Parts: sequence; structure tokens; C-alpha cells
Amino acid sequence: MIRRFHRWMAVFFTVTVIATTIALSRKDPVLWVSYVPLLPLALLFFTGGYLFALPYLAKRRKA
Repeated sequence: MIRRFHRWMAVFFTVTVIATTIALSRKDPVLWVSYVPLLPLALLFFTGGYLFALPYLAKRRKA
């Protein structure tokens, strides 16, 4: 479940970065758009950290 969510957040993050790049390259850029990718990035950070620690936590539980 977490892995699937992490994958979809990666897709969503990529789309937001592309949209932000396009929005900021316009003649009169809207600066608040540059903050849009931060939420998916934060979610990627926490889910990625969990997925990274998962094998180590499983080893610790077995011992």
C-alpha cells in the first residue's frame, strides 16, 4: 500500500515540477506556483524513509 502510494506521489511530483517550470518560464511568473511541488516532495521523503527502513526494522523484529 505504501509502495503504491509512493510511486503515484513520484508521478504527481514530476508533473508538478514540470508545471512549475512552465509557469515560472512565462513572461510574468506567478511565484506561489514554485511552492506547489513541496507537498508531494515531503510525502515522498516520509514514505521513502519508511520504505528504506522497512528491511532493517524487519531484521530487528526477527532478532
